[in-house]
Amino acid sequence: MAFRGAKAMLGEAVIKQILKYLSNEPEKNLVRMLQWGETLARDPKHKEYTRSWAKAMQEEDNNWRKLAIRTLNQVSPNVRDKTGINFFVHAGILAPSYRKRAEEKYGIHIPWAMLIDPTGRCNLRCKGCWAAEYDRTKDMDYETLDRVIGEAEELGIRFIVVSGGEPTVRMEDLLSLAEKYDELLFHIFTNGTLIDKETAKRCAEIGNLTFAISVEGFEEQTDDRRGKGVFKKVMQAMDNLREAGVVYGFSATYTRDNAEIIESDEFIDLMVDKGCIFGWLFTYVPVGGGADLEYMATPDQRRNLYKAVNKWRTEKPIFVVDFWNDGWASGGCIAGGRSYFHINATGEVEPCAFIHYANMNIKDTSLVEALKSPLFKAYQESIPFNENLLRPCPLIDNPERLQQMVEETGAYPTQTDKLTASVLCQPLHGYAKAWGEIADDLWEKNHVKKQQPDLKSKAT
Repeated sequence: MAFRGAKAMLGEAVIKQILKYLSNEPEKNLVRMLQWGETLARDPKHKEYTRSWAKAMQEEDNNWRKLAIRTLNQVSPNVRDKTGINFFVHAGILAPSYRKRAEEKYGIHIPWAMLIDPTGRCNLRCKGCWAAEYDRTKDMDYETLDRVIGEAEELGIRFIVVSGGEPTVRMEDLLSLAEKYDELLFHIFTNGTLIDKETAKRCAEIGNLTFAISVEGFEEQTDDRRGKGVFKKVMQAMDNLREAGVVYGFSATYTRDNAEIIESDEFIDLMVDKGCIFGWLFTYVPVGGGADLEYMATPDQRRNLYKAVNKWRTEKPIFVVDFWNDGWASGGCIAGGRSYFHINATGEVEPCAFIHYANMNIKDTSLVEALKSPLFKAYQESIPFNENLLRPCPLIDNPERLQQMVEETGAYPTQTDKLTASVLCQPLHGYAKAWGEIADDLWEKNHVKKQQPDLKSKAT
C-alpha cells in the first residue's frame, strides 16, 4: 500500500511538472515534450506515434495543436493540475491495476466509468428527454451517493459521470462529493441554466469537476426544444466557466428537426468560439411512452453527421465524439458494464442511460453485486451486437438483441410507464433496417479494409 502511495505521489509530481512546463510557452514546449518522448520511447510504434504528433504540433494551422494550446491557455492552473493528475494518473495510470485486482477478487469485469443520477428533478421540460418517463420527484439520498462513489473508487472506477434530471439542482452535494473524492474526475451533464459566476468559481477552486452543457444548435433550435431564453443562459454559463478556468464542452442531441444545424461548420465554430474543449453528440433515442419515432434523425441525417464529425477531426480545434457513429472506434457498444453503466435517481442499475431495464437496485445491494447483473453479463457476452460497428446499439440498430437480453435475464422496466422491451423495440425494426443499408455501405468503404479492433476485447 505504501508503494502504491509513493507511486501515486511520484506520478502526480511528474504530471504537475509536465503541465506546468507545457503551460509556459505551449507553442514551443509542446513540440519539445513530444520530441523528448520520441527519444525516451522504446517501442518503434511509440516512437512513430510521438514523432507524428511532434510534427503535427509544429504545424501552425494544425487543429489539434490549436486545441492543445487553447486548452492550456484557457484552463486555470488549479483546474489544469487537478484534472490532469486525476485523468492521467488516477484514472489512467493507477486505475487499471485497481480494477484488475478487483476483477480477480470478485470474478467480475470492472468498467472504466460510472454514470449516476443524484436527482430526477429538473427545472426544464425538454421535448424528447430520455429521462422523461422516470419519476421526476425523486432524489438519491446523499448517503447512498457517498457509499456508491466510495465503492466505485475502491474498485478502480475513477471517472464519475453525473446526469439527471438536472444534477446542478444538487450542486452543493456535488461540490461536497468532489471535495471528498478529490482523486476522482467528475463529469457533469447539465442544461447549464444554474451555473452562475459564483458556482463556476467554486468549481475552479475544487478543480476536479468538468461540464458538458446541453445545446440543440443556435437560439431557435435550443429554445424550441428547451424553452424560451435557455440558449442565452447556456451561452452565459459557458462564459462563466471560461472566466473561472473550468474545463467544459457541449452536449448536443441531433434529431430530425436540428440535424442539419448540428452538422454545420457554423455550429461547431460557435462552440469553439465559446471555449468548448470537447463536444458529445447523441442521436435522439425514442424511449418512454411518449417516444416519437418521427423525431429521430433519419438514416441520411445520421450518415451526414458521421461525415461531418470525421471532417471536423481534420479541421476544427475541438474534440468531438458521436456515441453512435463512433462505434467503430470503441469496438461497439460501451454499455452494460463493459466501459460504463448507469444508476438512475431511484437506484435502479441499468446498462445505459437509454436502456431503462434493470435486475437490481443499488439501495439494496453493493456495487460489486450490482455489477454481477444478469443483464450486464448478457451485454458483455453479446458485444458487439453487429459485426458492422457502425451499427453498435442494441436498441435502435439491433432491437431484436435488446428484447432478447431483457426477456432472457428477467430484467424489469424502470420507467413509470413500465414499458416492456417487446413494445419498446417493435417499432424500431424499420429504422434499424434502413440505417443498416447505409451503415453497411459506409463500413465497407471506410472501415472493413482497415485494421479493426478485437471485437470481443474489453474496453478500458
